[in-house]
Amino acid sequence: MGRIFETRKATMFKRYAKMAKAFTKIGRDIVIAVKLGGPHPESNPRLRMVIQNAKAVNMPKANVEAAIKRASEKDSSNYEEVVYEGYAPYGVPVLVECTTNNPTRTVASVRMYFSRANGALGTNGSVSFMFEHVVLFKIEAGNLNKDDLELELIDFGLEDINYDEEHKQYIIQVQFVDFGKMQSALEERKINVIETSKTYIPTTTKELPADQEAEVMAMIEKMEEDDDIQAVYHNLA
Repeated sequence: MGRIFETRKATMFKRYAKMAKAFTKIGRDIVIAVKLGGPHPESNPRLRMVIQNAKAVNMPKANVEAAIKRASEKDSSNYEEVVYEGYAPYGVPVLVECTTNNPTRTVASVRMYFSRANGALGTNGSVSFMFEHVVLFKIEAGNLNKDDLELELIDFGLEDINYDEEHKQYIIQVQFVDFGKMQSALEERKINVIETSKTYIPTTTKELPADQEAEVMAMIEKMEEDDDIQAVYHNLA
């Protein structure tokens, strides 16, 4: 059917794979949230966050409700969050954020990805000190004024606020430890939170020649295909 059809098909499959990965992540996040705080969103701030994120990736409501019900059952799988640290080729520090019900399997896979790329899995603390653990809140801008928001939210941990022109959103950054304070402050003000994400931001960045950078990114892309791996952070410029 020609190259155009093949290109469109490849793009479509890639989009479906990304959507499936997002749904898998949300499902595991629901399990962790329910196990920690119960199945009722009104009394479980972490579950409220996950439900927001499910809406952001267009996960059907029925899927979310089914995941909450499964997570509430006594014999449901227990997932835990684990962050592995290591170095990619050329000394690039990497954090690998995982959600797994089998840490032995997951750490073996992570070690394999590093090893095959001539990198190395490190120990706890060997890399994490080069990153800040933060939370980003994407909120609907509407008629909200940036300066007023900054003044109002600074006491709740606000570190930075930026306007996303394309999506008409403000992006609020807080340290991970201030997540709960900021979430409560936004809810009390009835500000529409579209998505909340935990992330790691490097304190410094590193530049590599294009061919070396391609090697590092190839390793990261392989990692991101693994269902146990939710996100991979690095300090490449």
